[in-house]
Amino acid sequence: MNRFVYIILIAFAGFSFVSCGKKKVNEPSKGQSGRGQIKVDAIITKPTLLTNQITISGSLLALEEVALMSEMAGRVVQINLPEGKLVRKGTLLVQLYNDDLLANLKKLQAQLDVQEKIYQRQSDLLKVDGISQSDFDQTSLDVNTIKAGIEVQQTLIRKSQILAPFDGIIGLRNISVGAQISPSTQIATIRMEDKLKLDFSVPEKYSSEIKPGLNVKFTVYGKDTEYDATVIATEGGIDATTRNIKVRALVNSKSEELVPGAFTNVQLTLGENKDAILIPTQAIIPQERNKSVIVSKKGKAHFVLVKTGVRKESMVEITDGINVGDTVVTNGLLFLKEGAKLSFSNVKN
Repeated sequence: MNRFVYIILIAFAGFSFVSCGKKKVNEPSKGQSGRGQIKVDAIITKPTLLTNQITISGSLLALEEVALMSEMAGRVVQINLPEGKLVRKGTLLVQLYNDDLLANLKKLQAQLDVQEKIYQRQSDLLKVDGISQSDFDQTSLDVNTIKAGIEVQQTLIRKSQILAPFDGIIGLRNISVGAQISPSTQIATIRMEDKLKLDFSVPEKYSSEIKPGLNVKFTVYGKDTEYDATVIATEGGIDATTRNIKVRALVNSKSEELVPGAFTNVQLTLGENKDAILIPTQAIIPQERNKSVIVSKKGKAHFVLVKTGVRKESMVEITDGINVGDTVVTNGLLFLKEGAKLSFSNVKN
């Protein structure tokens, strides 16, 4: 009797084990639908208008700005530096003591007057052989030497006067009358503020798009008003450290907000593509050297190498690898293998 009961229990346990095993084999795994298909979302690619626009930082600069400095050492005897005011080109701004130079100039001019009269008399004598050629040549040399000395004195006198190099606004002056200055003394600054230039740097990959005549938009930091500028030049080469190229534009607008030194946000529009292919950024599978996406072909997953272009907030341009009309998987990428069967929960056109 006990042996019979023991056999019955063994048979019942075996039946239960087989039943449980069948249930696990037939149960679909997570992420799969019936018949081994994996549920995913996808997007069907289509041609899209893409404006290639980037925003970078820039700075406003005066079109012309120089530090006023003297070419010679000397004592300041006169100052005409109206701080914050406009001065015209050629205006005398600073006068150094030059009485000694003026005196030397008068002395040389008097010597020249006498020497030229001697030269004229000897010239007449030379015609009648009343003087030797060598004596006449010496007198001619003396005249030219005095003339050269006069030019030197006139140059020194000009250097004792600091003139405005262009129409501009005078900054804060750093000297007073009576100060002894040297060529290294910064007297003040002068800026041409009626025109401004905009300097900014662009990443190397966009360097071929930046050409003179390109229109750019910019705003001053903390302001909403948009202004225009036109590219006039680029640096000769790319900075080896930053891999950027420096760009300079001429500001076309005028406003009290636009002052030299202001920080700006520059918007560059580098062309449009009416047939761009855009996919969500999460559809990109990064690899060590390449990038790929998963494309559905006849309901199966296929990995395709792609090249990317312009990147937006949530979308990225595909420049090579897929075509318009392809179905690109956008989620569940980690669970997919080449040839896996797909079932679509949501497909965007």
